[in-house]
Amino acid sequence: MGCWILTEKLSVLLLLVWLGLNFYLFIDTFHWYEDDNAYIYTRIMLGSTLAWARASATCLNFNCMLILLPVCRNLISFLRGASIVRALRRQLDKNITFHKMVAYGIALNATIHIVAHSINIERYHSSQSKEAGELRNKLSGLGKSPNESYLNPIRTYETNTTGQILTTIAGITGVVITVALILIMTSSTELIRRSCYEVFWYTHHLFVVFFTGLIIHGMGQLVRGQTPKSLLLHNVTYCKDHYWEWENATQCPLPQFSGNKPVAWKWVLSPMVLYISERIVRFWRFQQEVIITKVVTHSSGVLELHMKKLGFKMGAGQYVFLQCPSVSQLEWHPFTLTSAPEEDYFSVHIRVVGDWTAALFKAFGAEEKAFKEFIMPKILAVDGPYGSATTDIFHYPVSVCIAAGIGVTPFASILKSIWYKCGNPNTATHIALHCDDKMDVITGLRQKTCYGRPNWDNEFKQLAENHPSNSIGVFFCGPKALSKILQKTCNSYSSVDPRGVQFHYHKESF
Repeated sequence: MGCWILTEKLSVLLLLVWLGLNFYLFIDTFHWYEDDNAYIYTRIMLGSTLAWARASATCLNFNCMLILLPVCRNLISFLRGASIVRALRRQLDKNITFHKMVAYGIALNATIHIVAHSINIERYHSSQSKEAGELRNKLSGLGKSPNESYLNPIRTYETNTTGQILTTIAGITGVVITVALILIMTSSTELIRRSCYEVFWYTHHLFVVFFTGLIIHGMGQLVRGQTPKSLLLHNVTYCKDHYWEWENATQCPLPQFSGNKPVAWKWVLSPMVLYISERIVRFWRFQQEVIITKVVTHSSGVLELHMKKLGFKMGAGQYVFLQCPSVSQLEWHPFTLTSAPEEDYFSVHIRVVGDWTAALFKAFGAEEKAFKEFIMPKILAVDGPYGSATTDIFHYPVSVCIAAGIGVTPFASILKSIWYKCGNPNTATHIALHCDDKMDVITGLRQKTCYGRPNWDNEFKQLAENHPSNSIGVFFCGPKALSKILQKTCNSYSSVDPRGVQFHYHKESF
């Protein structure tokens, strides 16, 4: 546990800051609505659920401000390139993890907000009954005359509360926001993403509906408090206990109420402008023509595409998003670049794992099992390149690359780049493959093949012994189950002493 905290100390700090800000905003808003004189009469009707609803709304706005930032990929790539501190760049690798964490925060606060307001509506309704008491009855009756403003949005006890609320701006937008959030969250589960990626992709774009509804939602002003002018004229501390003197006593004129001005737009405006700018840049970029110079189909069900694009500059280990209009006009899928920056083209290797990749294979006429190589023009849009975890591989004195299956693709780009940088094939082989006099009898390579699953404890123990005071970058691309094992092993073999060996784990995430 101590090693994990030491290795992930910045991640832990950022998590605590995020949680701390959420708790601070919740508690501060809660106390405001529990103590402020403007809401004394509202609290008489609703009790503490008023504060629960408003506090969760503030935290909801705060997290909605954050949710778009981790998916601004151009911003992430810029920060990755601008940051000279390795620990900060590592945090950028966790952008999708942070995005999910903020989404859970939104779901939690939305649930609290919905439950609290459901109780509030029932309490508004019960305030119209005779059993509610004279003060609540009197407050509920306000607003019937032209010179009065209402506090209770449920005007009579016979009113159908559901129907009444669904005729208000707050009610309609609340339902729309809730439905959009439920669809987004449920379609984001790993099961849906893996089996029906298209469902995840399309429903995720309901965020437009969600944010539009969020901005409009506050305009309904369902929760109302006493106006500042009314507080000056109406001595609420005295008058709440002498409600029978209202309109008769000088210090107790009828209280006037109004709703709060909407504030959600203030929270989300800046990130929305940033995200829209991001989309404009991406739109401009993928409109540029892409020339496919070569298509190779491999017998293992992998399609290799070689492409050229004016002004395209990449780094080793980066990735791009691809769109094939003949397959889908809206779907974009990430693929790691397998070419080196030194080559005059960029390439990707695509394995058939779903409907979209299968359709792409068919679009390129690559359904045959046998190896085939040909040149053909096809319409393909490319967005990127974007930085990834493996771009930091040259920033460590010692780096370890681990790949499984098609996850080998980012390291193909890196090894090719090393080959070109060295210029001498013998030197490059030594760097990339740990040159040995003996060659493998099967592959002919100088690195002997070790069959079966590696013993990770032995491998990491050997690395720790060979590099006792170094920072070692461990870069992985592959299945989630293996990722968990490697991350746990990195934490186990990192020294508690900051001067000792430290394993820093990096995982590809799109």
